[in-house]
Amino acid sequence: MSDFNLKDKVAVLTGGAGIICSTMARALANQGVKTVILDHDTVRAAKVAEDIEKEFSAPSIGIYANVLDKLSLEAARMKILNKFGAIDILVNGAGGNSPDATTKVEKINGSENHDDTFFGLRFEGFDKVFDLNFKGTLIPSMVFAEEMIMKKSGVIINISSMNSYRPLTRIPAYSAAKAAINNFTQWMAVHFSLTGVRVNAIAPGFLLTDQNRFLLTDEKTGEPTSRAKKILKSTPMERFGTPEEMTGTLLYLASDLSKFVTGVVIPVDGGFSAYSGV
Repeated sequence: MSDFNLKDKVAVLTGGAGIICSTMARALANQGVKTVILDHDTVRAAKVAEDIEKEFSAPSIGIYANVLDKLSLEAARMKILNKFGAIDILVNGAGGNSPDATTKVEKINGSENHDDTFFGLRFEGFDKVFDLNFKGTLIPSMVFAEEMIMKKSGVIINISSMNSYRPLTRIPAYSAAKAAINNFTQWMAVHFSLTGVRVNAIAPGFLLTDQNRFLLTDEKTGEPTSRAKKILKSTPMERFGTPEEMTGTLLYLASDLSKFVTGVVIPVDGGFSAYSGV
C-alpha cells in the first residue's frame, strides 16, 4: 500500500461496475478507501463490491442509480451518508456511445449511401450520447458535490477520452460529448476553486479490454483489425493500454499529492496526444 493518505476516505464511482471504474475502485480500496459502486446494474454493482471487500478487506457497497435521474442519485446519496458518512471523492465514469450516432464510413466522396454517412445519423443517437456522457457527469456532480462544498473539501475526477482532443472518425457524438467534459471540468474547477473542492479529469487512450476486443482484434487470427492498426500506428508506445494503467493518475488526483492541481485533463495515452504522425 503506497502512501497516498487515502485510508478511510469515501469514494463514489458512477458506472462503477464497468471495466475502467471497477478497476479504479479496486485501486482505491487497496489504499483503504471505502468505495461505493454506483451503477444501473445492481447485480454487477453488488458483485464488484463483494469482490472488493473480499480482496482488500475494505468496506464497499453496490448501489443502484441512474446518472440521468436526480432523484435516484439523491436516494443513493442518503444511503451512502447513512452507511459511510461524508463523501470525499467522486469519479464520474458513466458514459458510452450509440450505433445511431456512429457512421458506417470514415470519409465520404459523394457516392455512398447517405444512410451510411453523417447524413444518416439520428438525432436520438446524439441525444442519448450527450445525455449519458455530459448530463451523466453534470447531474451526479450536482448531487454529490453539494456535500463536499459544505465540508470544504473533496475531489471530483471526470473520465474524458482522447476523442476529446482529436475526434475519431465515425463517432462524432461521442467525440463532441467528451470534448464537452473537458470544458465542463475546467468550468467547475474555477467555480469551486475557493471551496476546497478540486475538479480534474483523466483522458484514457486506447485500451484493449474484453469489452472491445472483438473490435480491435481479428477473432480468428488474434491480429489487430485495420482500425486497431491505425490506432497503434498513431500511438508512440505502439501498444494498447490497460485499465490498471489509469490508476496511478487516479490516485495522484484523488490524494493531497495534487492539492494545488485543479482544472486539468491528464492524458494517459501512450503518447497518442503528442504524436503528429511523422
